[in-house]
Order: sequence, then C-alpha cells, then structure tokens
Amino acid sequence: MKNVLSWILIAFLTVSLLNNCFSNSVQKEIRGKASFLAELRKLYSSGDSSQWPKPILDPDAKPYFAEIGHLPDIQFPADNPYSEDKAALGKILFFDPRLSKSNQIACASCHDPELGWCDNRTFSFGHDRQLGTRNAMSILNVAYAQSLFWDGRAASLEDQSEMPIRDEREMSGHIDLAAGKIAKIKGYEVLFEKAFGDKKVSKDRISKAIAAFERTIKSGTSKFDQFIDGKADLYSNDELMGLHLFRTKAQCMNCHSSGYFSNNQFENVGTSLLGSKEEDLGRYLVTKKAEDAGKFRVPGLREVSRTGPWIHNGSMTTLTEVIQFYSKGNPEHSQKRSTVHEGITLTSEKSGFVRLLDLTDEEISQLEAFLRTLSSKPERVLPPALPQ
Repeated sequence: MKNVLSWILIAFLTVSLLNNCFSNSVQKEIRGKASFLAELRKLYSSGDSSQWPKPILDPDAKPYFAEIGHLPDIQFPADNPYSEDKAALGKILFFDPRLSKSNQIACASCHDPELGWCDNRTFSFGHDRQLGTRNAMSILNVAYAQSLFWDGRAASLEDQSEMPIRDEREMSGHIDLAAGKIAKIKGYEVLFEKAFGDKKVSKDRISKAIAAFERTIKSGTSKFDQFIDGKADLYSNDELMGLHLFRTKAQCMNCHSSGYFSNNQFENVGTSLLGSKEEDLGRYLVTKKAEDAGKFRVPGLREVSRTGPWIHNGSMTTLTEVIQFYSKGNPEHSQKRSTVHEGITLTSEKSGFVRLLDLTDEEISQLEAFLRTLSSKPERVLPPALPQ
C-alpha cells in the first residue's frame, strides 16, 4: 500500500513539475513575442526608415529597389506643366462620352472614382458591349507609373490617354474625329482658352488635358502612412507582422517597393497561359523580345483592397487568393508554358522572384491585414457638368 501511495505521489509531483515547466515555457514564449512586437512597433513607427529591419532582397531586385514609404510629390513633365484650368478641362473630357464613337463610353466608364478608379470587373465592356482582353488597371497614383498599360506600350500619360479612344474594343473612335466633335461643342471654347490660351481644340491638347487631370488622381493618407509617421498604436499586431513579413520572409519587396509600392519593372509570374485559348504574350507584343513573353507591369499596391479583381486577366477575386498564389510559388502548368506566335516559338520563363514561400495561414492573414492598411478613405468625386 505504501509503495502504491509513493508511486502516486511521485507521479503527481512529476506532472506538477512538467506543468510548471510547460507553463513557464509558454509564458517565456509569450513574453518573447510581446517583446519582439514591441521592438518592431518602435522601429517601424519611428518616422525614420533607416531604423527599420533590413529587407530581404534578391540581388537582381537591388538595382530597382527603393524603400517603401510615403508617396513623393507629383512631377509634371516640362512639355505639359500643371495648371488648375488644364486639369479641370481634363476632368470634363475624362467624363465626356462624346469622345467615343457611340457617344456612350467615357474614360470614366472603366475608371470609376467610386470603384477605386477601375470598374471591379474581370474585363470591361467597350464599344457594342465588346469585352476587353485584360483587366482595367486602376489609375490611382498613375502619375508614378513609368509606363502605362499592363504591357507598357505607352511611355507617358499623354500617349496613353488617346489609345482607348481609338481602340475598337473600347471607345472605337478616332482621335482626330473625336477632336472634331469636341471642337463643335461651343461650351468647350472657353475651357480650352483658359487651359491653353486660345480656343483651338486639337488631339494633342485633349491628350495633355486628360493626362494633367489623371496625374492629380492620388491616394490620400493611409493607415500605413500615419503609422510610419509615429502613430504607433494605430496598427494591430497582425498588421504590424504583415508589414514585417512583406519586407522579409514574404519577399514582396523584390517587386513592390518605393512609396508607389512598385518597382515599375515587368515580371513574369507565370500567368500568361501560353498555348491555351486565354494566352497573353504580355510585354512581348511591344518589344518583340522572346524573353518578354508573359511579362506584365508590376502594379502599385496602394489602394489594392479596393481595386480587385487582380492579375492582368482578373482571375483572382480575393486578396487571400493572391497571397496564396505567391506563397505557393505559382506551380505553373507545364503544358501552358510555350506557344507558337507568327511562326516563332515562345516560352514562358517565370521570374526567379516567384518561388515557394510556404507561408502559414496566420502569415497569409497578417499580410492581407497589412495590405488593407495601404488604402485610404475614398474621396467623393462628382461627375462634372458637360459643356453644350
């Protein structure tokens, strides 16, 4: 009987000791995590990005890298300087459907300010309800883009602004005819005179006015901006960890850097679907360089929670899906990596930046929480009265 009681006592003491050890271990881990988060919070909200933890970057990313942070001041080109009157004219033209062949489609039809300056569709409807072939990119912060469209075929906003007008799938007009239509509208005379000094209407002036307006479409102050400026308690722990993951383990900084959250380069993430009905040769159609097959412009991530669906073909409908895609390194289907275009065999060479990250569900959730802090309060933009 004494032996039994002894063994019971020993077992009880052993269990108690193990429980204490486990409890102490858990408490130590909790304290360590809290200390780590407190240090991250202090560094990232310091107002000095030089104090931030060092980002994890691939060597190939370093030439195009700039630390994330605030958007810089907007720069206007010397041949199209800003004026309030020019931007006001550009806004009216942006909303005027008379630039289109049908008089029904305006720039704002696909770039709606109430929908994050895109249209939240997989593909936009154009002339005669034709579907476009790529997702309409938001024009928020477009002043910071060094080339336009998914394939970069426009080198400036002035070039870009007339391309949808003449695209048969979009506005199906002709920029010269569109300029002629605008010139016949008497109410535009005073607007062109204020913007350019005389009443002359030309395709060049239409392009410059629209471009001047589009450069003013800029994000407001986001939660991220306020946090890095010193409002340390503004971020939750998950948002804070998401920021840290973005710059380190998740390796998002290889492509999404600078205050614009884009390096303005072109990358192949394995979504060109070569050899299928949905194939898109991307940048190759502009440069005709085989290595550009399947490459697309790296979009900025500010306002990303408002501008879905995502990817050039609008194939991803949630941010969680997008993050999971990159976490898995996009195991591109081997049968959709090559095609023959105009007698030339092209092969999709996925970027080395896209690799298996094996993020946990918690880390994916934290990254999404951070990405949502990059959006600012939507600004109400009222459509202007159109000249008659």
